[in-house]
Amino acid sequence: MQKSELEYFKEMLLSRKNQIAKNLSSVQEEISDLQKQELSDEGDYAAANNDSMIEDALVQKQQKELTEIESALKKIENGEYGVCEMCEDPIGFQRLKVKPHAVYCIDCREIVEKSNKK
Repeated sequence: MQKSELEYFKEMLLSRKNQIAKNLSSVQEEISDLQKQELSDEGDYAAANNDSMIEDALVQKQQKELTEIESALKKIENGEYGVCEMCEDPIGFQRLKVKPHAVYCIDCREIVEKSNKK
């Protein structure tokens, strides 16, 4: 992969990393605010609990993506970026544009997804 392409993906990854950090900070503030609220009835408690569960799921998903982004950034630094972790073939440019922290090429991703469904 050319240096200019690596820089392009590095910028994409850093931008997404910053966005996730802002999102996580915002969610933590919302959770803190919810915990400080005095809930007057079971309906309020149920609504707050539901909101908290949804936010927890979003936080987990974004933390996972953040870990994947960190790994991709390390691969850029180590010269290993853009290589499928399964078959070791290059991951397509278009795939990386859509998901710059992808670890598998399209074919291997399909194999992994089918294996996970079993």
